[in-house]
Amino acid sequence: MERDIRIKEIARLFLKLGLIGFGGPAAHIAMMQQDVVVKRKWMSEQHFLDLLGATNLIPEPNSTEMAIYIGYDKAGWKGLLTAGLCFILPAVFITGVFAWLYKQYGQLPEIQPFIYGIKPAIIAIILGAVFPLAKKSIKSILLAFIGIAVLVLSLLGISEIYLMFGAAVFAIVVLYIQNQKNNVVPSFIPVLFFQIANNQFVSETNIRLLWIFLKVGAILYGSGYVLFAFLDKELVANGLLTRQQLMDAVAVGQLTPGPVFSSVTFVGYQINGLSGAVISTIAIFVPSFVLVALLNSLMKIMRNSKALSASLDALNAASVALIMGVCFTMGKETITDWKTISIALISAIMVFKFKTINSALIVFLGALLGYILYQF
Repeated sequence: MERDIRIKEIARLFLKLGLIGFGGPAAHIAMMQQDVVVKRKWMSEQHFLDLLGATNLIPEPNSTEMAIYIGYDKAGWKGLLTAGLCFILPAVFITGVFAWLYKQYGQLPEIQPFIYGIKPAIIAIILGAVFPLAKKSIKSILLAFIGIAVLVLSLLGISEIYLMFGAAVFAIVVLYIQNQKNNVVPSFIPVLFFQIANNQFVSETNIRLLWIFLKVGAILYGSGYVLFAFLDKELVANGLLTRQQLMDAVAVGQLTPGPVFSSVTFVGYQINGLSGAVISTIAIFVPSFVLVALLNSLMKIMRNSKALSASLDALNAASVALIMGVCFTMGKETITDWKTISIALISAIMVFKFKTINSALIVFLGALLGYILYQF
């Protein structure tokens, strides 16, 4: 009975996050931190940080993997599937509607005024989450140095995957140097790579889409923009998609809540209708579920090994630094006039003054203010 109640709670939480999660992975993680750590107290700040650091090591969008892992942590395999599907499906459904409208009418609906207000509100939500995470992750001068270095290098455009692995290796090297006098040599465990192949499905086009998106899901690191660069090479260059359709898919990724990878629903629909959308969506997200299940064993090993525990601490500091870097970049692009400054300040006051306020209210308030102020 307790398990059933927990499953319902997990479903409610991640359906909500899937519906209001505008702003990309950094915003999703901020909302999860507020709901899971601060409000519901399902896990400690440290455990949340460990998950964040570990999910940055594997391919796929880490906010989706965080949702899946939180579900797994609270209710096993049922929780894993419930959290993942509830977080992903709202975005997929909304994107599917946009894909249908686009196919029918050749353009996207005008919702820019709402997005105009949502973006500065999201930045306030991210800042509200990143401060407690930063305080928890910076346990030493070394970790402070790693965090600052990763932040600066990310703003200079260095790939996040190089920064994450670099931080982990640097921490292990420092530990090795410190332990040399005791002749302690830290142990290493290589990160596994996996790949999924598969079956027959309806048409040659769908089989091709299945393989492309399984491959993307299994190997792709980085933001949604890395996804779009990959799609340009795989689909546009091979004549399956026009560049204009890809650009519109990018727009849909920004306009809809939830994981930006749901844009592949739009892409699949343009290429081969409903069946193409379904195949593409399943293929892009399946690796997330498998990787999180594999990660569960790796996490226990990492905390039980001195060297890997040090690398996990470094990954935590680096993860927080990357979120701060994303927040800074979003702020520069989004907070550009008195209207967006006003929305950001009002949202920040609500976040920091009323710590348990539901992030959905802040998102909706931002959308409302954006709609009103956009007219001026």
